[in-house]
Amino acid sequence: MVTIKDVARRANVSFTTVSHVINSTRPVSPETAKRVNAAISDLGYLPSEVARSLKSNRTRTIGMIVTTTSNPFFGEVIRGVERACFEAGYALMICNTDDVTDHLVTYMHTLFTKRVDAIVAMTSNASPDFFEKLGQIERVPVVAIDAPPHSVSSVVSDDSILGGRIVADYLAENGFSRIACLSGPAEHPRMIDRIEGFSSALARHGLKLEPDLLHRASLTMEGGRLAARPLLAGPAETRPQAIFALSDVMAIGLLNGIRELGLDIPGDVSVVGYDDIEFAAYTFPPLTTVRQPAIELGTVAANALIDHLDHDRPLPPTIAIEPTLVVRRSVASPSGN
Repeated sequence: MVTIKDVARRANVSFTTVSHVINSTRPVSPETAKRVNAAISDLGYLPSEVARSLKSNRTRTIGMIVTTTSNPFFGEVIRGVERACFEAGYALMICNTDDVTDHLVTYMHTLFTKRVDAIVAMTSNASPDFFEKLGQIERVPVVAIDAPPHSVSSVVSDDSILGGRIVADYLAENGFSRIACLSGPAEHPRMIDRIEGFSSALARHGLKLEPDLLHRASLTMEGGRLAARPLLAGPAETRPQAIFALSDVMAIGLLNGIRELGLDIPGDVSVVGYDDIEFAAYTFPPLTTVRQPAIELGTVAANALIDHLDHDRPLPPTIAIEPTLVVRRSVASPSGN
């Protein structure tokens, strides 16, 4: 294995001079630096990142804890985090917890062992227990995505209350009066906010989200598929005219479940999702949804950490990104049903 001393011999300089060239810790003449860099290139020398991190107390590595990388929304957020890390010269380590608190604790200790500089956390459960554990073992700056406010150093999310209002206004103004809601876990902060915004906006139109039309399922495609039957089990005159699914992943499953019941979308029932993941534009029919810019969420979270680490800028307690409605073909105004 090529060492720094091998480079020094090839360049005919001391190994401390090689170190100064590599780490930019002291001015070196252009001619000497050129010889050192030529020797590094000729010998294929790779500086020890471990040694460099011990000197600087930084590894330029960010850890990321997610429920699962197979979730399309999470995948897009990860792309945003990874892109920001790459552009700033940081590496990214990703750990899947499957929303198991014991896994969170284990992975956090693993990331600390690897001496990451900061952590991005994102979970589909967002239970108080998860963030209580996260807070107890937090040793580096943490930015959480879609987490309860003030649960960690900084929280990045969309304005989900506004997102819920946008959907309620859109459906009410297009003539819908019987509207169901398909939610994820009751304790998830974004689910709570979206239902709050949706319900309050419906009330302004003289409508109400009836308790029997609020159905909860797992935040998966299968959860959405299985929700179709209980939501649409009644006769045509009493079943919902539209269903607002609080995530695109559930909405995509719901579209399949509705077709399995022999119903037409949007002829028999309209569907609105939330997130605008890439798949949403390619469902059948293409999904009308609220755009929560996933890649931007990841980029904003990573950049907040990088600015904090590199420039000592304070982490903002909360960062909210405004959602917008994307109208496609899964909604059609009800025809008197």
